[in-house]
Amino acid sequence: MHVDNDLSGVFFIDGPGGTGKTFLYKALLAEVRSRGLIALATASSGAAANNIPGGIKKQSGAAALIRYSKIIIWDAASMAKRQAIEDVDRTFQNITGVSVPFGGKIKVMGGDFRQVLPVIKRGTRAHV
Repeated sequence: MHVDNDLSGVFFIDGPGGTGKTFLYKALLAEVRSRGLIALATASSGAAANNIPGGIKKQSGAAALIRYSKIIIWDAASMAKRQAIEDVDRTFQNITGVSVPFGGKIKVMGGDFRQVLPVIKRGTRAHV
């Protein structure tokens, strides 16, 4: 596990609802926390955030937690706009002072791209 070797990485868990993504997130959080380390969870939607124990909503000011965390899980990341992901990346780099993706944290993102509508340039609702 990257946590053991103090490595960073960005991972994505893709799967439709009911395939065990939340179960996997909970297992990862429990494993890291059982070692006395900080593991954080958040989500792009309030409903998804409520499914993960100890989840941090994007509105909270948790810079110290982010700085000392080993792993950060972001559920429903597929629903987030590109700008939001870029903003989080930049914020983590600013908080940690490390200029690598997400400030060198282990970042596990997940979601279901089947729930995201396609982008059709100048498309109407009927086109989508």
